[in-house]
Parts: sequence; C-alpha cells; structure tokens
Amino acid sequence: MRVGVDHSLYQLRNMVERCFNTMKNARRVATRYDKIAESFLGFIDITSILLWVRHLST
Repeated sequence: MRVGVDHSLYQLRNMVERCFNTMKNARRVATRYDKIAESFLGFIDITSILLWVRHLST
C-alpha cells in the first residue's frame, strides 16, 4: 500500500539533511574535538554562518 508524501515537507527535510552533511565536512564538527557543549555549538554556529555566506555569494 502506498503512503502519500508531502513534497514540500520532503524538500525541507532534504535541504536540512544536505546542510548537516555539508557541516560534517568540517573535520572539527565530525569528530567533536570540543569537550564542552557550548564550544561545540559555537563552532556549529560558525560553520553555519560560513555556509550561509558562501550560499549568498553564489
């Protein structure tokens, strides 16, 4: 039996997954060198900003 798929929700999910995969390319995020949660989340913020700026420049 087939289940209906919400295409707009699927597109958003795909975009979020691609964003996380791109952030994992940063070795520091993938291996979690930071021992404190705040510094890890801070580096994720920095990586997100860099991705956003790179996206805006293209």
